[in-house]
Amino acid sequence: MKITILGAGNIGSTLGKKWLEAGHPVAFGVRDMHSPKVQRLRSEIGEGAKIGSIESALALGEAVLFSVPWSAVPQIAAAHAEALDGKILIDATNNFASPEINNLASLKRSAPVGKIYRAFNSLGWEVFAEARIGGSQVDHFYCGADGPARLQLEELIRQVGLRPIWVGGLERVELVDNLGALWVELAIRRGLGRRLAFKLLGA
Repeated sequence: MKITILGAGNIGSTLGKKWLEAGHPVAFGVRDMHSPKVQRLRSEIGEGAKIGSIESALALGEAVLFSVPWSAVPQIAAAHAEALDGKILIDATNNFASPEINNLASLKRSAPVGKIYRAFNSLGWEVFAEARIGGSQVDHFYCGADGPARLQLEELIRQVGLRPIWVGGLERVELVDNLGALWVELAIRRGLGRRLAFKLLGA
């Protein structure tokens, strides 16, 4: 699968490197080609992935990960609506200071035929970099419509090293968002550290 990653921060670069290792063509779309983040990413991946404008990256991808700042998504989605519609769109952005933590509404408006998912928003990038803690595989909870696109997303989650746990369609997004808020509370505010994750156990 051809993957577009919007953003060159810790989340996007970590996931992009994992998917490159799994054999996917990856294109990074960035707003400032000269930023320190972009230069660091370029030095880490070499010629392994394309790094260019948002427009050029979107032209290549079948799945699009939004890992830019939360506030940038509505403008990007509106400006590139035609390029986004019909693709697998993954919202990994958060704004825990807002009543609307995710960007699903913006993505739905701009890409009504897009296959939209909420994932990679509830754990720190350090967990994505190494998805086993204390010998246990980390579980990753996500939501979005059932169907072939969901199975493709699950494979991308597995290739990061995580076990995918589907909690339902986008109407269940509060469950996923609340896990992100819980992670921030425990890892950051309570000082338990960023190598913190969740595990589903059952008989």
